[in-house]
Amino acid sequence: MTSASTGNARWLRPLAPILAGLLLCAGLAACSGDDDNRTYVEQPVETIYNNALDALAAADYKAAAKGFEEVDRQHPYSVWAAKAQLMAGFTNYQGNKYDEAIVALDRFIQLRPGNRDIPYAFYLKALCYYEQITDIGRDQRITEQALNALGDVVKRFPDSPYARDARLKIDLTVDHLGGKEIEVGRFYHRSKHYLAAINRYRQVVEKYQTTTHVPEALHRLVECYLALGVVNEARMAGAVLGHNFPGSDWYADAYFLLEGVDLRPARDQSSWLDRVWRSIF
Repeated sequence: MTSASTGNARWLRPLAPILAGLLLCAGLAACSGDDDNRTYVEQPVETIYNNALDALAAADYKAAAKGFEEVDRQHPYSVWAAKAQLMAGFTNYQGNKYDEAIVALDRFIQLRPGNRDIPYAFYLKALCYYEQITDIGRDQRITEQALNALGDVVKRFPDSPYARDARLKIDLTVDHLGGKEIEVGRFYHRSKHYLAAINRYRQVVEKYQTTTHVPEALHRLVECYLALGVVNEARMAGAVLGHNFPGSDWYADAYFLLEGVDLRPARDQSSWLDRVWRSIF
């Protein structure tokens, strides 16, 4: 070996690890590129869409959602893209992937506000929230979101075929929220925090008047007011209960607590119950 070649060898020797690393990175990049090409081979839009439909029919919701998303990714300006966006939301909903479904439906709503399927997109989004409603012992944030989403369906599309079901679900959702207030009120009641309990029962009477929890709330108000010695308010709560639910067990219990006296109280315009009483007559 000549001195020049020896010099070059000495010069290259410290760079050998770096060059080897670069070659290794290049090789990995090439392999990665091959994998990407195998994974994301561009296909005709009809092929991708029909494959996704086949996966949906086979209840393979993960593969179906991925296929519909691929339609939108590869062919965003095709006539299939809008339908694929909506189907991605539906498929994730079917697979109980509610968060992913809501994201897909929000994308469809934002990008396709004039699409003929927009009422269904709003309705399906509402269902994603509604079907996540938990028992009244847990946080009710999702219940509030369901109520708002169902309200959007009724408000935006009152004559659509989805509005009727949305109204029914709104009633059930409101009743659920009323039940949560009753449960919290009972907790304070048992702990003898009567003012806190009264505030919860009052919410039921004023905010959730159409729910099944109002008779109990009025009865509990009688109990709390009597415990505090506020007899007139107790009688007024009993009077409202007796007028609206005369045959209920809650009224019978309240009447017993008030010792069968005349439940029609003296008028007291400063009382919130008096306002409720006047709204009845």
